[in-house]
Amino acid sequence: MITKKGIVPIKGGQHKPLTNDQLDKLHEATIDVMENIGIKNMHGEAREIMEDNGCDVDHDKKIVKIPGNVMMEYIAKAPCNITLYGRDPIYDIKLDDSDNVYVMGGAGAVNTLDMDNKLRPSTMKDLEDFTRLEDTLENMDIAHFLVTPQDTEFGNTSECEMITFAHNLINNTRNFYALVGGCREGLKYELEMASVLAGSIEEVSKRPFFVAGLCLISPLTHRYGFIEELLECGKFNIPCYLEVDQNAGGTTPYTLAGTIVEANANVLSAVVLAQMANPGAPCIYASSSGILDMRSLNFSGNAPESTLLHMALAQMAHYYNLPYYGSNTADSKVPDAQMGYERAQHFLGCAMGGVNIIHVAIGNLAMMSIANYEQCLIDNEILGSTFRFLRGIEIDEGKIGLDAFREAGHSSGFLSTAHTLKYCRSGERWEPRLTDRGNWNQWMAETGGKDMRERAKELAKEILKEHKPVYATEKEKQEVFKIARAAQIEIDSKHK
Repeated sequence: MITKKGIVPIKGGQHKPLTNDQLDKLHEATIDVMENIGIKNMHGEAREIMEDNGCDVDHDKKIVKIPGNVMMEYIAKAPCNITLYGRDPIYDIKLDDSDNVYVMGGAGAVNTLDMDNKLRPSTMKDLEDFTRLEDTLENMDIAHFLVTPQDTEFGNTSECEMITFAHNLINNTRNFYALVGGCREGLKYELEMASVLAGSIEEVSKRPFFVAGLCLISPLTHRYGFIEELLECGKFNIPCYLEVDQNAGGTTPYTLAGTIVEANANVLSAVVLAQMANPGAPCIYASSSGILDMRSLNFSGNAPESTLLHMALAQMAHYYNLPYYGSNTADSKVPDAQMGYERAQHFLGCAMGGVNIIHVAIGNLAMMSIANYEQCLIDNEILGSTFRFLRGIEIDEGKIGLDAFREAGHSSGFLSTAHTLKYCRSGERWEPRLTDRGNWNQWMAETGGKDMRERAKELAKEILKEHKPVYATEKEKQEVFKIARAAQIEIDSKHK
């Protein structure tokens, strides 16, 4: 949560779904998978590195089997404490294996449900506007690119990794999530862009203000591009989200227990490779997983089982002294009642489970395929309520308020006591921006009967009209986007 003093964590971890005995059983099952089934590794150099460090490698089948003692030896080399730097140090985050909770913005929607309620392809202007809107949210600690624009010069077949990196770099001073492009060259271009603002690539390596999102394939597969990214990030000390994207019942076993084991084996084997290649490489155990809904055969990111999965994976990551990033987006297609309950239970569950970074938490609908302006503000509201819940109840002499009892006696005059005056300005209570608590007549008089979505729309328009920050000079912008365009051409040619 962002305060005047900078980012402060919210203490989560109030509910742990797994017992210590269950954690041990899942760990033992993970070792069994590592030793007897192994990981499909599509990168020859990486297989050789792992073979040289005690793994059993079948180069013809591209299978790497990792003995349990080797796994634990190299996981122990991964740092527990990782600083996610902001361009502005006020946004620095100290990440570790505690239950401290932070929030990341939404991600990558190719469509936007705009404020005229029209569903259309996302644009560069949407990317710019969403970024300005999110810049005002006190419950978003880490930035992401909420949309993948479809109107760039590169066409709608491009992932736009370099363009979205450039955009986040010059329009934001928080730490941000970056896609690398599936090749070593992608990171080199990103380091070059970052150095425009940091002064040099060496300075970026000392205080990297972005984290590379590297996606694993389930079941148990490390693709060539992923490993290229992993090895290059380790070389330059760029933290990595090692993100497994599972569809429980489709790409992993149907049961949550089996899905946890697949995630654990997949992510930990990537941590092992990262440490073998570059000891001390900063790695964050990550998941953007959910379940396969058997009725629709679609992915569900906010089903209760999906929430439980992230709560359990947070425990597994902490079992190995690794920080964890997880969560997913609402299945609802519009900001409606379904969206409200999905987000509330998912945010609360993830936070109470000790998920260190609640991922894709702002502005997404329809399993990350749609972005919505109103939803950005509604998600921020739900997160604010969630965090107040997690703070719990403070008990001390002042909070108990015996002086207030003495002053008010047996009257109902507590509103006018000195105790109330003191604590109503202390942050004791959460103050919502959108939630209406008036009676019917007050609601009608003050809003004309507008529901939360309409109120959020009005606030979003007001923010976009007024909030126009400048975080880079025109010269810096031109230089960064010149690099980004050249980089995107090369990355797209590699994809083809």
